[in-house]
Amino acid sequence: MKIFYLFACTCLISLSAYGQTKDSLSIEKEVELETKVKKFKINTSFPAASIALYGLQNTETPKKDWIAENWDTKVFNPYKNVKKQFPLQITFSDSTYASPIARKKVITSRYGWRNRRPHNGIDIDLITGDRVMSMFDGVVRYVKYHSGHGKTVVVRHFNGLETVYAHLSKQLVKVNDTVQKGQVIGAGGTTGNARGSHLHLEVLYQGIPIHPEYVFDFSNEDNLVRSNEVWVTRKWTSAYRFSSKRKPNIKLLTTEEEAIASKADETKIYTVRRGDTLSRISNKYNVSVATLCKDNSLRRTSTLRIGQKLIVKQ
Repeated sequence: MKIFYLFACTCLISLSAYGQTKDSLSIEKEVELETKVKKFKINTSFPAASIALYGLQNTETPKKDWIAENWDTKVFNPYKNVKKQFPLQITFSDSTYASPIARKKVITSRYGWRNRRPHNGIDIDLITGDRVMSMFDGVVRYVKYHSGHGKTVVVRHFNGLETVYAHLSKQLVKVNDTVQKGQVIGAGGTTGNARGSHLHLEVLYQGIPIHPEYVFDFSNEDNLVRSNEVWVTRKWTSAYRFSSKRKPNIKLLTTEEEAIASKADETKIYTVRRGDTLSRISNKYNVSVATLCKDNSLRRTSTLRIGQKLIVKQ
């Protein structure tokens, strides 16, 4: 170990000498590095290579403490007054998630427009009493009976993402509890506005509901996170752009450049005005009535309502 120690010191002294000739390190920096080396007591558990890199270790940017930010255990959305900035960047240290239920995941209703209202999550079939698990490590932020959602648990994870588990028959955790990936947090049920037993699962980021299938693959038992880095545009946070009856066509964005470029390709949302018909809208945007009907789950004979949102793919 003494040999390694001398080698590390020699490397640092050489670096200081190089800085004198190239004027890249100040005298103060040289003294600081040499002082750090002198303070070390070498032992077999601390490799010499680590000593040589010590001067660089403190330069890392500290990670954001998502658990401390806007932490409110009484309000479902503590980010109401926070300005939203797009695109959103979400990073994951895990490549997989824990399935929220212990059976095959069957989606009975998707994120999208449903019954003239936004459905901001997905419904996963289960039997009342089935165990419901946290998808990742995190801290429980909210455990209450929430309007429409019934008995609800919200877990905030260490990357800022929150997962919402609703319509539970039992809540088996308390606020501020630390939970592990796959830990049971409740039991499935029908509380709130639920037709039949199912788990209503939402994915939130700073209070913004994101299409869960854009971030996670629910189609098989591999439980994959779609990417360790995901960029989210407004398209994937607007339920009226999707049909709750149809699987979305996902084009994942994994860089900021892709997210910015995708804005030009985003689907147009048209708001129906007085006197509008499917034929008039199709002529205005040069799309067929059949395409309008397919993209909006309409029939040719459907009556349009003033203020109704229509997807128009040009």
